[in-house]
Amino acid sequence: MGEPVAVVLGDPANIKITTEADLELARLRVADETGLGLRVGTGSDLHRLVPDRALVLGGVRVPHSRGLAGHSDADVLTHAIMDALLGAAGKRDIGHHFPPGDPAFRDADSTGLAAAVAGMLRAAGWSIVNVDTVVLAEAPHLAPYIEAMRARLAKAMGIEPDQIGIKASTAEGMGPVGRGEGIEARAVALLRKVE
Repeated sequence: MGEPVAVVLGDPANIKITTEADLELARLRVADETGLGLRVGTGSDLHRLVPDRALVLGGVRVPHSRGLAGHSDADVLTHAIMDALLGAAGKRDIGHHFPPGDPAFRDADSTGLAAAVAGMLRAAGWSIVNVDTVVLAEAPHLAPYIEAMRARLAKAMGIEPDQIGIKASTAEGMGPVGRGEGIEARAVALLRKVE
């Protein structure tokens, strides 16, 4: 064009948007700057181990001599995740939405309840960014079942398995979990407003 060329300093916040991932990153950045974007919630659950009951964690039956006592399938991992999701969205806990004395939820599959929670969140304009969890149990050994749990939970919530972290640990012999009396789960969830 015959015009002089000028060089200016760039701004790292001025990102080039080429792919869907670039666009998603830009949306997250804008949402954070407006204060409307991200919300964190925590959840935990603890149930006693009892005989003559299947052990279900993350929607997966785990072979064990005992299962968890509860009105539904007593899936502590899924319950902790649901409470984390509901808390991040500013909603009441799972006991409010699925009362433990309600016959409709007797022996309920908790992943079906998690699907209902994910639907509530979508209807309120929230998207699940990720969920991170830990299950505390002296036994059984859970590592062989973690990928199946991630897949089952992801399907229920309408997200990808890599958006769910599941770790297993013990209580090192301390407290009711350490004595093998129960299993506990803790979860943290991150939501993004998508209205």
